[in-house]
Amino acid sequence: MQRVYVVEKVYDKSDFTANALPQGDYEDCQFINCNFANADLSTNRFSDCEFSSCNLTMAKLKESALKSIVFKHCKLVGVHFETCDEFLFSIECSDCILKLASFFKMKLPKTKFRNCGLQEVDFAEADLSNALFERCDLQGAIFDHTILEKTDFRTSFNYSIDPEINKMKKARFSFPESSVC
Repeated sequence: MQRVYVVEKVYDKSDFTANALPQGDYEDCQFINCNFANADLSTNRFSDCEFSSCNLTMAKLKESALKSIVFKHCKLVGVHFETCDEFLFSIECSDCILKLASFFKMKLPKTKFRNCGLQEVDFAEADLSNALFERCDLQGAIFDHTILEKTDFRTSFNYSIDPEINKMKKARFSFPESSVC
């Protein structure tokens, strides 16, 4: 099957569970109110795209490229980001639900999460140096051998981080919200 190359296209209220998004490269595209629940987005390449009010629950991203991607008001439940192409991986999430998502062993320096539900998200062995968690609920999030140097947790809550098994030099917390073991 031939790959498509799409630039600056707006997808509004598209249901990609019924009709799959064609395999290809998507640059400077906007996806608004789209449904990708359980969709297979494997090997697609997204660059400088924005997803707004989209449902990506359990979407498959194996070997997908996510370069400078913004997720706003999206549902990303159970998404395994660690299966994405690591090269230039860069996302930003605002007002999203990422419950049960996984970033296992990923390089995520300077990543920004704002007003997100990050319950039970797996950040084990990830590099979150200089990341920002602004007003995020991190209940049950897994931080195990995670690099959290200069990471900002000051406005977030419900997290539990063991400083003996995580690198936390100059990480910022607000007490009493923090639960650093």
